[in-house]
Amino acid sequence: MMKTICKRLRGGDDLLGEIQRLAAYIPISAGVVLSAVGNLRHLRLGDGKNVTELDGHVEIVSITGTVSARRSHLHLCCARDDLSTLGGHLAEGCIVDTTCELVIGILDDWRFGVERDPVTGNDELQFAR
Repeated sequence: MMKTICKRLRGGDDLLGEIQRLAAYIPISAGVVLSAVGNLRHLRLGDGKNVTELDGHVEIVSITGTVSARRSHLHLCCARDDLSTLGGHLAEGCIVDTTCELVIGILDDWRFGVERDPVTGNDELQFAR
């Protein structure tokens, strides 16, 4: 069974910060972002090494990824006014403009862990039941 959390974020909220706050408060052992509809006034996206910033209104087109109190790994795609899109790793500092309607699914039978992978050299997600 999957529980859900629905929360409306408001102007000035940090998208990733609020997701992490929710994950710690509940607490969430394993979850996924099901939906996020809204807009941002400041965008920060990473490619794994660098972070790109953009000021100005963008609409959230898609957000996907895993959520837990320990760590969230999320990818975000946003559209500019000319309908061109930008996407990458969601970084702290993506600031909600007017609203973001956030829905997170909690996977009751799962736990997400993190373990250093010797091949990638990164902290990678581990799945456990």
